[in-house]
Amino acid sequence: MRSILVYADQTEETPARLETALSLARTTGGHVSVLIDTPVARFMAMDALGGGYLAADAVREAVKRDDEFAEELAQRLRGEDVPFDVLRGEEEPVDAMTEASLLSDVIVLSRGCEFAGQLAMDGKAPILVVDQDRPLITPVNCVAVAWDGSHEAAVALRGALPLLRLAESVHVLTVGDKAGVFPPLDAVQYLSRHGVKAEIDSLTRVGSIEETLAAAVSRLQAALLVMGAFGHSRLREFLLGGVTRYFLDLKDGPSLLFAH
Repeated sequence: MRSILVYADQTEETPARLETALSLARTTGGHVSVLIDTPVARFMAMDALGGGYLAADAVREAVKRDDEFAEELAQRLRGEDVPFDVLRGEEEPVDAMTEASLLSDVIVLSRGCEFAGQLAMDGKAPILVVDQDRPLITPVNCVAVAWDGSHEAAVALRGALPLLRLAESVHVLTVGDKAGVFPPLDAVQYLSRHGVKAEIDSLTRVGSIEETLAAAVSRLQAALLVMGAFGHSRLREFLLGGVTRYFLDLKDGPSLLFAH
């Protein structure tokens, strides 16, 4: 994870995202790109005849405010021992982040981020979600991998390799007997080829799949959960929630690295 993209705005969640990105960069010898976005289209207004126009004064003020914020962040990051750059965007955040992620190894967001799910579908890098007041400090002692043998789980596993190599322990969690395309032993063998020793934890389902996984993660005291995202149709995930949404919204849960 040498190219780390982090979303920054003027909210209380940003410091934890930055600390996570900086820790990752120090651990992997990486570079941090901070994206600050000013979605100009949100300043469109309607006139009396139903036509649209851009509220120019409001746009200038918003851009000025975010430019000042970008300089403040740059000043702070100059005091860190990590190479960085600060990017500016003017699209909707999910679109700006999608474009910026094309050459990124990981994207850092906050739990509860409203566009995390969409970015997982549209973006080109795994997403690392952290609590607003609890950054993920790497290397991580224990990492859990939620494994269902799916394409999405395999993509997430590959994306997490730099963190898994540094972890003291890695547990591949399966619920029930659903092996998917690749059984858990295949995942463990793949990790072994990359120098990662992992063990399989076959879990008996108690309640929902997500509740079973959450209980196992808590028991293991895993700071990070790796999983595939939105394995069902997007409509079904939207209507039913799904395992991905459960962990995205779980308060005081582990940090989450997921990919589609």
